[in-house]
Amino acid sequence: MHNQDTGKTGEEIAADYLRKKGFVILERNWRFRYWEVDIIASFNGFLHFVEVKTRMSLRYGRPEESITRDKMRSLKNAAEEYQYLHPEWKYLQFDVLAITLVNGEPREIFMIEDVYF
Repeated sequence: MHNQDTGKTGEEIAADYLRKKGFVILERNWRFRYWEVDIIASFNGFLHFVEVKTRMSLRYGRPEESITRDKMRSLKNAAEEYQYLHPEWKYLQFDVLAITLVNGEPREIFMIEDVYF
């Protein structure tokens, strides 16, 4: 499986996971300029910006460990623009969904909610 395929598989799994938890998926791979948000969803009156990280093994560490400060800054910039375009959303939250795949199937799904940076 190539990196792009791994990422797409992870995002599908993430969207299904969030739906099962009661989230409403509003956008997937939303882009503005250089920034991209993997999933934008709503839940309990909050707008969630979800960064999805998927790995095929733990050889290079856990998926969530690969999120850099620059990536989180980029996510914040995208969120600011999205909120500007959708001012009805007053409450925002940033989340990370880390997925480890084995043979293309999720072995572990780990959600870190309300990430601060």
